[in-house]
Amino acid sequence: MFTGIVAAVGKIVDVQLLKAGEDDAGVRLTLDAGGLPLERTRLGDSIAIQGACMTVVEFTGSTFKVDVSRESLNRTAGLDAMGEVNLEHALRMGDSLDGHLVSGHVDGLGEVVRFEPVGESWDLRIQVPASLAKYLAYKGSITVNGVSLTVNQVDDAADGSCEIRINLIPHTVQVTTLKHLKAGSAVNLEIDMIARYVERMVSKTV
Repeated sequence: MFTGIVAAVGKIVDVQLLKAGEDDAGVRLTLDAGGLPLERTRLGDSIAIQGACMTVVEFTGSTFKVDVSRESLNRTAGLDAMGEVNLEHALRMGDSLDGHLVSGHVDGLGEVVRFEPVGESWDLRIQVPASLAKYLAYKGSITVNGVSLTVNQVDDAADGSCEIRINLIPHTVQVTTLKHLKAGSAVNLEIDMIARYVERMVSKTV
């Protein structure tokens, strides 16, 4: 479990196919941990990378490696090339829950429609596919590239999809990879797990 509060911005510094020459092969990523402390990290620990939970298979004092399956690559954005990524250690007993409960399982991809400064803040608008739109609500929580955010507006479309609007304070933009977003960017989305359970319970009582 995670909180959606990014602990550090790291960087993917190397991408290697796990099986050279095979189109369906996964990759091994080498990451510079940036400001993420690795002193207590052990093999097998979970670290969220751009919101996707990955298992540490090797590490040094400042870098670590994870294996990403082709299935995960097909369902996420930002894990197939070198560049900055949001990082968060798994939640430990006694840790502060400052965001919301996040599983690290990406539910789908959204597309940035707008990302522009408005006054002292930033206006982020994301097109959400129909498969996830029903889980989003005004003042509800959503995870975008591993960042716990609050939905400020939901505009439903005739095809079942929706556009959500999120207000970002400067601090959030500065300390996460959200600063690199632009119109057309694909983003990893994870819906609030409470909404997932509510939908299941309601559907089984109808």
